[in-house]
Amino acid sequence: MRVYADNAATTKMSAAAISAMLPYMDKIYANPSSLHSLGQEAKEALENARERVAKVLGCEAREIIFTSGGSEADNQAIISAARIGERKGRKHIVSTAFEHHAVLHTLDKLKKEGFEITLLDVGEKGIVTPQQVSDAIREDTALVTVMYANNEIGTIQPVEEIGKVCRERGVLFHTDAVQAAGHLHIDVKKQNIDMLSLSGHKFHGPKGVGVLYAKKGIALTNIIEGGAQEKGKRAGTENIPAIMGMTAALEEAVKNIDTNAEKVSAMRDRLIDGLSRIPHSILNGDRENRLPNNVNFCFEGIEGEAMLLLLDDMGVCASSGSACTSGSLDPSHVLLAIGRPHEIAHGSLRLSLCEENTEEEIEYIINAVTQVIFRLRSMSPVWRDLTEGRQQFVIR
Repeated sequence: MRVYADNAATTKMSAAAISAMLPYMDKIYANPSSLHSLGQEAKEALENARERVAKVLGCEAREIIFTSGGSEADNQAIISAARIGERKGRKHIVSTAFEHHAVLHTLDKLKKEGFEITLLDVGEKGIVTPQQVSDAIREDTALVTVMYANNEIGTIQPVEEIGKVCRERGVLFHTDAVQAAGHLHIDVKKQNIDMLSLSGHKFHGPKGVGVLYAKKGIALTNIIEGGAQEKGKRAGTENIPAIMGMTAALEEAVKNIDTNAEKVSAMRDRLIDGLSRIPHSILNGDRENRLPNNVNFCFEGIEGEAMLLLLDDMGVCASSGSACTSGSLDPSHVLLAIGRPHEIAHGSLRLSLCEENTEEEIEYIINAVTQVIFRLRSMSPVWRDLTEGRQQFVIR
């Protein structure tokens, strides 16, 4: 059996997305900036997609910018807010310690330019509170950027309440919603969100395309210079096939969001229960307030890389954390942020499901992980030291 349980890294494209893309590859293939009739057909499709995405997010079409994905959208949102703040003498930004690196590395870049960055503690459960945000905001705060749901441990943040705090304090609020879009309900107006990033390939759309929502009145700073595409705020010929595929996938995901969440969360809970029976294992992040599809565990006495390779041999596709940092030998910054020691963080496993997974696959995953853990521990000198009392267990 082969089981794909790495949907947080990327998803299989849906039939609806593929079908929506095809006409724009071989029939309406012109450049939407061209003035001839075929170009204007492409332009009409582009603006139709913009209106449809805006409807899903609860905003206006003119507030939607198409990007190459979530990372670009994060970069543009944060840098734009920083430049707006800088012009007003505000050079302080509030974020969290477990953001995606698209956010953290952008903040590092701004820090080198003289911005002061406050990274909030997220606690063992992986949730930041509105009060923490309120306490961190200062007179010179230009931006608060807090992810909607964490990409590794799946914990959902109280974005509406955080957005309300920011709105009351006159501070821009951005949320990286890459893992949330298509899986959780989003209404940017109701949730007091000023800027939001999403990526098509996280909800069965194509790779290489995403969205930046920016509330009207926010002066975006260009990240890519060149042509006048996307109202002059994102140069480069729009990828019409990918935009159409992403739009169709997003609409389909939102249409079925409650049904899929109910099905997937039931499988998630069954998986959590099964893996919890493995001795000296621990679930990462709050059990209840998490994405419907996310399961993240640490297992004491093993290395995550060996676990992933053995699981792959058994047909289970999983990860140890973010796909963007899978080549790193360092432990996950997310797990360190919730207080996991280095030696425990190295033994992490992220399983991320979708509505196409089955109950049979869940049982297979549980059995496969259990076998792999016991096999690795039987060969581990660290495990021998733990069981023979020469070292103390961290996970009880």
